[in-house]
Amino acid sequence: VDCTVTSRFAHTVMTSVALNRANTSQEIFFDVELPKTAFITNFSMEIEGQVYVGEVKEKEKAKQQYEKAVSSGQTAGLVKASGRKMEKFSVSVNVAASSNVTFILTYEELLQRKMGKYEILTRVKPKEPVQEFKIVADIYEPQGIAFVDAHATFLSNDLLPLVEKTVTDKKAHISFSPTLEQQRKCPGCDGTLIDGDFLINYDVNRAQSLGDIQVVNGYFVHFFAPPDLPRVPKNVVFVIDKSGSMGGRKIAQTREALLAILNDIHEEDHFGFVEFDDKIVPWKESLSKATTENVAEAIAYVKRIVDVGGTDINAAVLKGVDMLIKDKQANRLPERSVDMIILLTDGMPNSGESHLPKIQENVRSAIGGNMSLYCLGFGNNVDYAFLDVMSKQNNGVARRIYEASDAALQLQGFYDEVASPLLSEVDLRYPDNTVEFVTTNHFSQLFNGSEIVVAGRLADNDLDNFLVEVYGAINWNVVYPDEEYIFGDFTERLWAYLTIQQLLEKSKTGSSDEKGNATAKALDMSLRYSFVTPLTSMVVIKPETEDSTEAPLIANKLTEEQRQQAERVLDGDPHFMIELPDRNDSLCFNINDKPGTIFTLVRDTETGILVNGQIIGDKKIPPNGRINTYFWRFGIIHQALGVRLEVKRIIFTFFTSPSFFPTSVDLVVSKDRSLTVTLKDSVKFVILLHKVWKKHPYHQDYLGFYTLDTHLLSPSVHGLLGQFYHGIDYEVTDLRPGEVLEKPDATMFVKGHQLNVTRGWQRDFRRDVKNGENIPCWFIHNNGTGLIDGDERDYIVSGLFKTV
Repeated sequence: VDCTVTSRFAHTVMTSVALNRANTSQEIFFDVELPKTAFITNFSMEIEGQVYVGEVKEKEKAKQQYEKAVSSGQTAGLVKASGRKMEKFSVSVNVAASSNVTFILTYEELLQRKMGKYEILTRVKPKEPVQEFKIVADIYEPQGIAFVDAHATFLSNDLLPLVEKTVTDKKAHISFSPTLEQQRKCPGCDGTLIDGDFLINYDVNRAQSLGDIQVVNGYFVHFFAPPDLPRVPKNVVFVIDKSGSMGGRKIAQTREALLAILNDIHEEDHFGFVEFDDKIVPWKESLSKATTENVAEAIAYVKRIVDVGGTDINAAVLKGVDMLIKDKQANRLPERSVDMIILLTDGMPNSGESHLPKIQENVRSAIGGNMSLYCLGFGNNVDYAFLDVMSKQNNGVARRIYEASDAALQLQGFYDEVASPLLSEVDLRYPDNTVEFVTTNHFSQLFNGSEIVVAGRLADNDLDNFLVEVYGAINWNVVYPDEEYIFGDFTERLWAYLTIQQLLEKSKTGSSDEKGNATAKALDMSLRYSFVTPLTSMVVIKPETEDSTEAPLIANKLTEEQRQQAERVLDGDPHFMIELPDRNDSLCFNINDKPGTIFTLVRDTETGILVNGQIIGDKKIPPNGRINTYFWRFGIIHQALGVRLEVKRIIFTFFTSPSFFPTSVDLVVSKDRSLTVTLKDSVKFVILLHKVWKKHPYHQDYLGFYTLDTHLLSPSVHGLLGQFYHGIDYEVTDLRPGEVLEKPDATMFVKGHQLNVTRGWQRDFRRDVKNGENIPCWFIHNNGTGLIDGDERDYIVSGLFKTV
């Protein structure tokens, strides 16, 4: 991994060389991860002297090749979400015996300053010791380097001395290169210690009050983060969702975060709370100064916040805006202060005004550009795109809060980033006749520990006429760029990266014409500079093999909405959860197959009970290329009772009376979209209808299936679910960090197999059909291989009431 940083702009090249030592051809895999903030700029494979290079194309033009590959059963998408910060790039090729392959992936990003430092994150998961392993980073900062720290999540006492660091005034060199033996978990074993994140943090010197300007090859970049500014008092209203779906751990973590925030709040700040479900309840009608007495009173109040009803986001945010406006008008707040609203919600508006564009319009109109709105989306049921647009329309940002054990820390961490405003309404002005195509140069706030970056193109290279004026709460004079800092040619690509990022943001807000223009410009620049963005795709043609023709592979850039969709429970293929009450634990696995496939779920030859389920796919192929499948109908047979029952999604719509069914079957349909089927003197099956947003572009309604009273089935019961109804013996050992912080990996011994499993959650909807509850479970990968008897194909049947 070779990373070069020039003035915050990072250019990273990941190279992997693999030799096939076998006597036959083999599939060789290249699995790497890159930050989600980065753009892929190049990918190539060299096999037996032939080089295959990826080509960046307009996404729509790449789509036909992509859909053709997906429809033929190939996995065409190369990129998927990985944890909170990363994307995984995966590709495999068939390599002949004794041949080698070289993979090279290049990506670029502008490092963002947060909490007073920049971070270079490299995730490495080689899965086994590597003959030659090396991470190298070279940093060049003309302003001078203030400090550099390097560490890794996997560094042991033995590996720590292998991190080499050399720092001079303006340059830093960091390297980490353990030998094959040093990588091993134990002498002679195949396990590797190298598994996790390698992190480099640094900051630059900030002597100039007006920042640092660098000019090269006709482009300039201006970094602005003046040191030693006094913080500006802030007035913040916390708008807290306490609807029923926030119950349990979410509301407890919200209370925990708010208590920590209150304990750290600055005394010159003012604060308020608005709780909402389907009713709007402010703590007080006005904001309170953060005196010791008021904070103590607020702490007692926060401890009493509990979950109740619906979700009226519109009225709640408008109430917060109204409180700030009235307090300003009544001169109850400092004249020189910053106003902000922090909204925390975990769901969709379903009370009061629920039309999303109307809510955005109402909030934008009420705020009128006079305050900032920050939207925190808790979990996977929020419409992140809605929150993202609403915050950007109102000088703020949206942030996802992941449902995990550290959710309170995530909330507190976000607040810390915006807790100390230094400047408001900052304008960086450059002479009109000297510059063109300047990126955003007006900023609502500058927060302590962050940085403003502006880039543009010079109309000519005459620096004598180049001066900068900065207007904000404090005004300065002018600054001229120092010619000493003119070097390299990174500035143009930095300008392009920043411009594309800002155009993509504009494409979500503004009028339809503004959105269209921003999208067209962003696409043009993405193609011109070979950036894989949400508007482009990198197409890689895989070489032909004996078994297949050339196949296109597609690398896409995932949006935050697509990342969120990938994490939602219904976004996997049919989820199977095996509850094991005697062990107080659960096992989970997914089954991937093509739409239309029918699986045997329960088959008991002794009692004559059979349950089969058929899957359907998405309405159309989603942007990530992965068609999700769901159960949409079930066939239930009880031969001894003469029962044959078909349950489809639509049964919940038209079925009203069970009177025409025989007495051997009891059917109960409840208003919350569940059907309970009780076979006389035998098991109960509960089938739930999961409603998806009607206008969702890809997903559709689906059914969930649960079995009660499984002890009434015979010991010979089988099927994808039935085989587990009388328990299963397994052992879990070697708990270790996984790809995601809160989802550790472990080794499971089951049915004579040794499996790599992951601790995660599965959602159980029996008690709460709308939101479900998270059930911890051990997830078995690869279609449950090693856990289920045989292969998942063994459970496929030819009809809904067939056994073969």
